[in-house]
Amino acid sequence: MTHPNSPAALSILVDRATAMPIGDQIHASLRQAIVEGRLAPGQRLPSGRDLAAQLGVARGTIRVVYDRLIAENLVFGAGSSGTHVCSRLDVGRAGGKASLDGPLADFNRPFSSAPLPFQMGVPAHDAFPAKLWARMRTRAVRADAIAYTTYGDPRGEPALRAQIASHLAVSRQMQCHPDQIIVTSGYRQGLMLALTALRAHGRKAWLEEPGYPLGRRALEVIGAEVVPVPVDAEGLRVEAGVASAPDALLALVTPGQHAPLGVTMSPERRRALLDWAAARGAWIIEDDYLGEIQLDGRAAPALAAGEGAEHVVYIGAFSKTISPALGLGFVVAPRSATERLVEVSAVLAPAPNRTTQLAVTEFLRDGHYLRHLRQMKALYAERRRLTLTHVSEFLPGTLMAGLGVIAPLPQSADDRVIVGIARAHGLAPSALSAWYLRRSQAQGGLILSATNVHPDNIGAVCAKLASIVASSSSGTHQSNDRERGLGTWSRERP
Repeated sequence: MTHPNSPAALSILVDRATAMPIGDQIHASLRQAIVEGRLAPGQRLPSGRDLAAQLGVARGTIRVVYDRLIAENLVFGAGSSGTHVCSRLDVGRAGGKASLDGPLADFNRPFSSAPLPFQMGVPAHDAFPAKLWARMRTRAVRADAIAYTTYGDPRGEPALRAQIASHLAVSRQMQCHPDQIIVTSGYRQGLMLALTALRAHGRKAWLEEPGYPLGRRALEVIGAEVVPVPVDAEGLRVEAGVASAPDALLALVTPGQHAPLGVTMSPERRRALLDWAAARGAWIIEDDYLGEIQLDGRAAPALAAGEGAEHVVYIGAFSKTISPALGLGFVVAPRSATERLVEVSAVLAPAPNRTTQLAVTEFLRDGHYLRHLRQMKALYAERRRLTLTHVSEFLPGTLMAGLGVIAPLPQSADDRVIVGIARAHGLAPSALSAWYLRRSQAQGGLILSATNVHPDNIGAVCAKLASIVASSSSGTHQSNDRERGLGTWSRERP
């Protein structure tokens, strides 16, 4: 007779041939069993050791699955009594059906909250000029309240676009007319505008390997065929892209500071990429990942500056320089594609609320933005140095990258498992392997942003992370034997 807690009874299916991580597969199966009532309220789940042995996976994988279920209020830990299904389910039931937020599983949670230590993509929470911003926001609300009530320009407020054009001329050496700028709600809207206007559906697109997972998913959602192109110490290997897909419609790149490795594309690679786009009539979507926040010297000019810019769609945002809560970014369209991008914006995704635009306009116009950037560069440089010093004590070989560090892991450790456990304990590192499209080429490691660590918390958060890494490494032996570490990139970096 099948035990009610056996994987067969719970319909836990593990398919190692699919791209979906094993932990996500197990989590989905258990979650469905709980929501559908096949696991009754109060019922005890199998121990992590037993379930791991039956499924042939690491104990750490089961541990992070249970931590995720606990975070969702579906199960609770009872110490030596094991893990049990909650008697009342607070989430996941709507007419007897499971939650529909599955597509959000890969995003950093919790949403709409203060950033966690090591979390990528967010600026220093404690250094935001909150009082200054509150005054500007108040003035913007008043100005907007007494202004006209017709629809705003779908490209964004003319004054803001003019300020952005002026700033880009100084910081990124770009010469563009304000009419080439389209204000967006952030990077994602900018990317959607570009992919839609360029008609990427059904066409090939180069993507850096490793490359931004959100960018990869956007290409997949739009219906493009993603072609991974490797990155080394000089940035995108253009010759590899030409060999794989010379007829690609576009290349999505982060040339200023590669996400997540932090390398800057060399002049030779920049020229080769621009030459390829010109020769093939292709497009380059430049994700100016960290913009001018270059901690090691002056930022290189944007690809959209100078010769070849007519083939470059530039995407910028204020999420990392001011705050992601603004929900504000921009696209700079080449003249040949401006009308197409503006049409898509006007019809499908016009600029966001006018109040925020007015406040940011004043922030730029009165010089506060440049002062804020100068202060943040000094702050981030010190916090990155501090992070490197502490993390190197328990993960030797850690390297600086962008606004943080990348740390190698012991061969027995799984970076995705460690990330899941860390998030359940209030930390938000990112798994380097998740940035690879080809799982066989993935290198393991932890991406640790330094923006929200400081002398008051660095010791505690690093001690917690060290403990998680040590426990995961000692008790985890993966079914595959692929080599861990930072591989050739770390050895080649200057």
